[in-house]
Amino acid sequence: MDSAALRDLLISWANISSGSDNFPGLDRMRLALATAFASLPGATVEHLPLAGTPAQAVRIRVRPTAPLQLLFSGHYDTVYEASHPFQTCTLLDADTLRGPGVADMKGGLVVILAALHAFEKSVAPDATARLGYEVLLTPDEEIGSFGSGALFAAAGASRRFALALVFEPARPNGDLVHSRKGTGNFVATCHGRAAHAASPTRAGRNAIAALAEFLVAAHRVPDELPGVMLNIGNIRGGGPATNVVPDFAEAQLDLRVTRMADRDPLLARLHELAAPINARDGFRLEITGAFNRPPKESGPVEVAALGAYQLAAHELGLAPFKSVHTGGASDGNNLAAAGLPNLDALGPIGDRLHSADEFVRLGSLVDRAHLTARVMAKLATAEVVLPPLP
Repeated sequence: MDSAALRDLLISWANISSGSDNFPGLDRMRLALATAFASLPGATVEHLPLAGTPAQAVRIRVRPTAPLQLLFSGHYDTVYEASHPFQTCTLLDADTLRGPGVADMKGGLVVILAALHAFEKSVAPDATARLGYEVLLTPDEEIGSFGSGALFAAAGASRRFALALVFEPARPNGDLVHSRKGTGNFVATCHGRAAHAASPTRAGRNAIAALAEFLVAAHRVPDELPGVMLNIGNIRGGGPATNVVPDFAEAQLDLRVTRMADRDPLLARLHELAAPINARDGFRLEITGAFNRPPKESGPVEVAALGAYQLAAHELGLAPFKSVHTGGASDGNNLAAAGLPNLDALGPIGDRLHSADEFVRLGSLVDRAHLTARVMAKLATAEVVLPPLP
């Protein structure tokens, strides 16, 4: 496995501007990926239209009738829009590449391709015949995977796959991810009553003040409910005239939960905090929104897959690692919701994601590719046998 070739491939991909709303850039990236993955022996490549967006997903299949099937998941959009100044890669030293998406997750796409080629070259034909795989590369993960969601649901519903492998970047210390919080986007909207600020009858009902009261209480909810996160984002309300009592205010809320069972208590507590405001004359406080990604929880299949990865790392002489729970969501959440167990953060080691300082450790491209190829070999030869799907 040529580390310089993997570095150059990553630079060429990361230098393609493919922010989630940059559709010409996404098209260029999609075609580059299709060409690269078509080099796998026996690969068929499909371009899949998505609902609600002109962007398309890419699906690559190899040996789709083999008795054991794996799903490889990656996304090729980034958070850097076409106008963002961070558009090209810089080699900081022999092992550190800074660039847009080099870790999240074009580096992961390089790892997938390198791992699959290594598996095909290193395993006997009778063993490779036992293992087939599908690679699903999507263009909208950074904005919630709303267009790709149906593909993940179909993958889970098919019951074809024993396991999914998700190539988000590893933690900065090399750890994998076995579970992730579920995420939700909500809006708290408060309606009051407009009046002159100096009205002697105090007829006004200040929506901003009432909403602020609610938000201060909501900010404390994670202290009450373990496993829950709540972030108050954008707030707006009132108008340009300060002598008018504002009759409208709203705030965007980012909610995260560790378990599916956490969702109802969290929403119930928020409505409980809104109730005293709604009981007052002239106020109405509403909470709207939905959880767009359910939690990714860990089960027996993930535990077995992690054990296989840790054993393979030991055999390859790589640094030991464990798996962790993290608050950030990924397409692993969608796969888990569809009933498909998955191990996440199998991509390269990097850090400073979603910033102009994003970087990747180049040596980890080779290491993580060898690691996945070794695990695939263990599965193909039945040295490792995964538990059946739940």
